[in-house]
Amino acid sequence: MIKNTFISFDEQKEESRGSVEFQVFSFTNKIRRLTSHLELHRKDFLSQRGLRKILGKRQRLLAYLSKKNRVRYKELINQLNIRELKTR
Repeated sequence: MIKNTFISFDEQKEESRGSVEFQVFSFTNKIRRLTSHLELHRKDFLSQRGLRKILGKRQRLLAYLSKKNRVRYKELINQLNIRELKTR
């Protein structure tokens, strides 16, 4: 597993650890770690279940952030590079 490909969060202060952005960031790192694990161990069904649960949690947090503050949502999406933005 290559640890250098994971993203580092600039503001790891105690105050920011409960923020939606930090939670999405930590879920994204877990998702990337589990994805690289599942590439090697395809039949690890418990890890697949855990990955699906984390994906759901991240999706709900992103939906919440999208409703509350669209600017912060778009900045986070661009920073983590997890969704493709629609171009018109």
